[in-house]
Amino acid sequence: MEEARSNPPASSFAYRLRRDAGGFMDRLRPLWGRRLFRWATILGGGFLTFCLLFWLIFARGLPDAATLLEYEPPLPTIVRDINGQPVHSYARERRVQLQYSDYPTLLIRAYLAAEDKTFFEHHGVDFPGFAGAVVDYASKLGSGQRARGGSTITQQVAKNLLIGDEYSPTRKVKEMILAWRMENVLSKQQIIELYFNQIFLGRNAYGVQAAARAYFDKDVADLQLHEMAYLSILPKGPANYRPESKTGLARAIDRRNWALGEMYKNDWITAAQRDAAMAQPLGTVAAHGSSFDARAGGYYMEEVRRRLIGLFGEKADDGPNSIYAGGLWVRSPYDPVVQDSTQNALRGGLLRFDAGRGWSGPVGHINIDNGWERELAASYISVDYAEWRVAVIISRTSSEAQIGFSDGTTATLPAGAAQTPYRKTGGPAFAAMTPGDLIVVAPNGSSWALRSIPEVSGGMVVEEVHSGRIRAMQGGFDSRLSSYNRATQAQRQPGSTIKPFVYAAALDNGMTPASIIVDGPLCVYQTASLGQKCFRNFSGGSAGPQTMRWGVEQSRNLMTVRAASQTGMERVVRSIKAMGIGDYQPYLSFALGAGETTVERMVNAYATLANQGRQFPSKVMDYVQDRRGKVIWPQRWRACDGCNMPNWDGKPMPRFGFEGKQVMNPMTAYQVVHITEGVVQRGTATVLADLNRPLFGKTGTTNGPTNVWFVGGSPDLVAGVYIGYDQPRSLGGWAQGGRIAAPIWKAAMAPILETMPKTPFVAPAGIRMVAIDRRSGKRVYGAWPSSEPKAAVIWEAFKPESEPRRTIRKEEAEEQAKVAESRAARRTRQRTDSDFLSDQGGIY
Repeated sequence: MEEARSNPPASSFAYRLRRDAGGFMDRLRPLWGRRLFRWATILGGGFLTFCLLFWLIFARGLPDAATLLEYEPPLPTIVRDINGQPVHSYARERRVQLQYSDYPTLLIRAYLAAEDKTFFEHHGVDFPGFAGAVVDYASKLGSGQRARGGSTITQQVAKNLLIGDEYSPTRKVKEMILAWRMENVLSKQQIIELYFNQIFLGRNAYGVQAAARAYFDKDVADLQLHEMAYLSILPKGPANYRPESKTGLARAIDRRNWALGEMYKNDWITAAQRDAAMAQPLGTVAAHGSSFDARAGGYYMEEVRRRLIGLFGEKADDGPNSIYAGGLWVRSPYDPVVQDSTQNALRGGLLRFDAGRGWSGPVGHINIDNGWERELAASYISVDYAEWRVAVIISRTSSEAQIGFSDGTTATLPAGAAQTPYRKTGGPAFAAMTPGDLIVVAPNGSSWALRSIPEVSGGMVVEEVHSGRIRAMQGGFDSRLSSYNRATQAQRQPGSTIKPFVYAAALDNGMTPASIIVDGPLCVYQTASLGQKCFRNFSGGSAGPQTMRWGVEQSRNLMTVRAASQTGMERVVRSIKAMGIGDYQPYLSFALGAGETTVERMVNAYATLANQGRQFPSKVMDYVQDRRGKVIWPQRWRACDGCNMPNWDGKPMPRFGFEGKQVMNPMTAYQVVHITEGVVQRGTATVLADLNRPLFGKTGTTNGPTNVWFVGGSPDLVAGVYIGYDQPRSLGGWAQGGRIAAPIWKAAMAPILETMPKTPFVAPAGIRMVAIDRRSGKRVYGAWPSSEPKAAVIWEAFKPESEPRRTIRKEEAEEQAKVAESRAARRTRQRTDSDFLSDQGGIY
C-alpha cells in the first residue's frame, strides 16, 4: 500500500500536467481578452523579434571597440646613420604618429568645422546629420550617384579601422553601432588622435602630420590658418582637390574658403582671420616623395632592409615589429662620407675599365603603346651618376630620335651623339635603337648624348676593425639599375687574397716568416679520376728556396701550395672556415683561392687579422628599437648606464665587457699582418705605398682572369674590392689585382685615411721583433733595419723561441742584396700573374 502511494502510475502524472497547463491558460484567457494586454504582448514580442533580427543582421560578429585602446597605426621604419641623423625610411604609407597634445587647437577646430561640428556634444552619432544622409540616399537611389555620408569623426574611425569602406546601408548601421561603443571606451581626445594619425589625405600621406609635410613641407605646429583649412577638406576626397590641375586648384580654394567660413560661424576664428586666410593662395609645394634622400645608401640600405625582413618580417601580419608597419628605429654604422667616397671610387673604376669597349646596350624596354610616361614611371629604372638620366626612345628617324623622361618632358637625341659602336653588333649604337628602349643620356649643349652603363661590375665594403661595423657598401654601379648586391650576394673566387690565411695555418704549425720554402715544381697525385696535378708559377719558372715573407709579397703560387701541403690541407681549410671565409674541401687548389666567397666575408676576415685574431661579425645595424624606443635587437643588448653623464660622479667609470670571438692566435694574426705590410711596401700592391702610412693587404687575380681583388687596410679600417662580370668571363690578359682593384681601393680610402692618425700596427704580448736579412731569413748581427722598402735588413716578428739561431754579418747581408738586384736587372722580361693564367687556363 505504501509502495503504491509513493509510485503513482504514469497516466496520473500526465493528467496532472495537462490539468496544471490548462489552469494557466484558463487564467491567461481573461487577460488576453483585454485589448490593452493583447496589444502590449504583440508589441513586446515584435520588439524582441526585431532586436534579435537586428543583432543577427548588424551587431553579430562586430569587432570589439576596446581593441582600439591598443591600436597602433602602421608606421615606417627609419634608419639613422653613424651620426644619429635619419637618412632613410622603409614605408608603404607615409605616416608620422603624434599625440593629441601635439596638434594645434586651431587645426583640430578646422577639421571639426569641415567634418563634425558637434563632435564634442554627440555620443558617436549625429542623428540630425544621419537623418539628412538617409534622405539624400533615398533621393539618389537608383541614380548611380553616391550619397553624402553624414558620418561623424567617430564613425569614420570605426569605418577606417574596424569594418572597412564598403558602400552600403548595412555598413552604415554597423558603423553607428561601433561608434556608440567606441564612445563608451575611448575619450574624445583618443578618438581625435586615432583619426588624425590614420586618415588618408592624398600624396601617399596617411595622417595629418604626413600630409602637412607632403603638401606644405611643414610640421603641424608650423601651419598657418589657410593651410590648416586646406588639409581639413581632404578627407572627403583628396583626388578632388589636387592642386596640380586647374580644376582641382579651383575646387580646393573654394572648399577651403567654405571651411574657413564654417570656422567663423562656430566662433573659432574672427572675421579678420577668415578674410586674411581667404586672401592667401593655396601655397602647396610640388608633389615629392619621401623627405629622405632616395639616393642615400643605395645598396647599403637595401642590405639593411633584407636583414630587417629576416629578423622581423615585412608586413603587419608578420608581427608587431615588421619593417613596413612596425615603426622601427634602426641605428646603423652607415657613414655618408665614407659611402660617397666608396661609391665614387668604384664607379670611376668601372667606367675606366669599360671605356672604349662600345655601347653596352639599353638598360630596359617598355611598351610605349600603353603610354610611355606611365610605363616609364612604372619601370622604376633610373640612374644616379653626374647628370645622367634614363630616357625612353619614343620615335627614331635617320637623323635623330625623340626621347622622353620620367617627368613627362621630351627632348632630341641627334644621331651624331650616338655613334658609339654597339659592342654586340659593331655597328653604330643609334642604328640599334628601337622605340621603347630605355637608354642613358647626358646633357650635351642644347641636346643630349648617349652614355653607356659599364657591363663589368664589382663590389666594395669598408669595415671597422675593432667592432665589425660596416661603414660603407657598394654592390655595383647603381642600385636603381640592378639591386643585386655584389658585395654580399655575389659568390666569387678570391684568388691570392686567400693566401694570408694559408700561411697563418702554416705559422700555427711550426713555420715562421723566415722559414725557407722551396719555390720549385710540385706535383701531387689527387685521385684515380683526377690523376696527378703539377703546379707552376705564373712565370713558368722557379726561384728556388725563399723566405715565407718573400713568397707572400711576390704572390708565389708554388710556395703557397708547398706550404699548404706541408701544413696539411685539413688544417688550412679549418683555419679558413674559422675566419668565416668559407667551408671548403681539403684540396690544394683551395689554397690558391679556388673556393667561392663574398667581399663582405673577405673584408671581415682581414679585419680579424688586424684585430689580432679577435673576430666581430660584420654588421650593418648597431641596434633596433621599436616605436616606443625599447631595444629589440640584438637580444642581449644592454644600455651603458652612466656613459653620458655630463660630469664624473666619483664612482668607477663604466666598463664594457670583452666582446668578439678569438678565432686565431693573436701572435699569428700579427705575423700575417706584418708580412702583408710588405705587399704594400715592395710587393704586388706598391701602388698604395705613396699613401705613406701603415697599411697591409693582398691582391688577388683568379682564373681567366675573371676577378681581380684587393683587400687590406689600416689598424682601424679595412676595405676590400673586387671587379668582374656577373656572368664570369675573362677581363683581359692584362687584368691584375694590383693594376685594377688596388687603384680603386686607393681612390676610395685615400681621402678617408687622411682624416685619421697614422697609427702603427701594435704587436701583441709575446711577439719578438728580430733583425733579419730580408732575402735569406738569417738573423743579422751588428746592423739596424732602415725604413727603406727594399732594405737588406728588416724587422721580422717571431713567436717566443722561434727566431733564427744562425746569424749573418751586415756586410754579408748587403752583398746578398746586391747580388739579388743584379739578377733582377738581367731579366729581360718578368712575366705577370695574368701571363700564367692565360697559359694555364686555371687559377694556379
